[in-house]
Amino acid sequence: MSVTLSLGRQGSSIDQGVFDRAAAAERLLFLQDECVIFLLISMSKAAISFTGVRKSYGDKIVVDGLSFSVAPGECFGLLGPNGAGKSTTVRMVLGMAPPDAGKIIVLGEPVPARARSARMSIGVVPQFDNLEPGFTVRENLLVFGRYFGMSTREIEAVVPSLLEFACLESKVDARVTELSGGMKRRLMLARALINDPQLLVMDEPTTGLDPHARHLIWESLRSLLARGKTILLTTHFMEEAERLCDRLCVLEEGRKIAEGGTRVLIEEQIGSHVVEVHGGNPHELRALIAPHAQRIEVSGETLFCYVSDPERVCVQLRGRAALRLLQRPANLEDVFLQLTGRGMKE
Repeated sequence: MSVTLSLGRQGSSIDQGVFDRAAAAERLLFLQDECVIFLLISMSKAAISFTGVRKSYGDKIVVDGLSFSVAPGECFGLLGPNGAGKSTTVRMVLGMAPPDAGKIIVLGEPVPARARSARMSIGVVPQFDNLEPGFTVRENLLVFGRYFGMSTREIEAVVPSLLEFACLESKVDARVTELSGGMKRRLMLARALINDPQLLVMDEPTTGLDPHARHLIWESLRSLLARGKTILLTTHFMEEAERLCDRLCVLEEGRKIAEGGTRVLIEEQIGSHVVEVHGGNPHELRALIAPHAQRIEVSGETLFCYVSDPERVCVQLRGRAALRLLQRPANLEDVFLQLTGRGMKE
């Protein structure tokens, strides 16, 4: 949903006033996107609503007072490293793990009390493949459709379109054991759509896939969003979250530490650009460029400078021997590092 303006400064003769006005306009557009989503939630029933949800296993708190709402038709991401509470949250959405406290509403149904009713309109792509390995692609779809009370005729009617969507037409009679990892994940997605669900719940759907297979899944998900499907996505891939999610909830050790639109979170927490400085004495360099940066982080021998105007920092450092500068847009990895002091992957 976000509209992004090109605000690159490198080699530009745009004066600072114009740049600042453009940045302000971009920020306003991001905030307008957020307002539209909040309006959608307020005008209609949220697809998912968590209020003060808490879950423990023994003495370990895995979800701690979590609250969020997902609007119909949006892709909402749960972002965090392994152990952050993402998969447990998904299990509670599906009614597979009852909360210790708090309130959960999914598609208008209280969960877990009426989880079975809610699940009739949900498609699920779990983190790990659970296809029937001895069955063919067609047989996997036929068997799964029966779980939703569909007749054989009803299932057969939708199988061709599902196979086309998953680019598996040529594999219809192949057994699961003959499929590549990417094909299996696409079959999992096709299977999740057998009942034409309102809501798709996807737990780390591209983990273990090569870049090409990952991009095929992303293209499929974008087409589903264009058709008005609602997606709850858990991931620790930064690019995946930035490409797909309208809004994000960042989790750490079961707690929500940030929530908002992707670009808004980046703007609020980081600024628009990052300049990485490799080499030299980081503490000496920090003193030199501090007046020109919004914030500076030191990690080993690398300096991370968070700035709105990267050219100001680069001018101070050009001509210095043994320095390597990398100028790039700020991203969600920077947000997570800022919020937690560590990277996404443990």
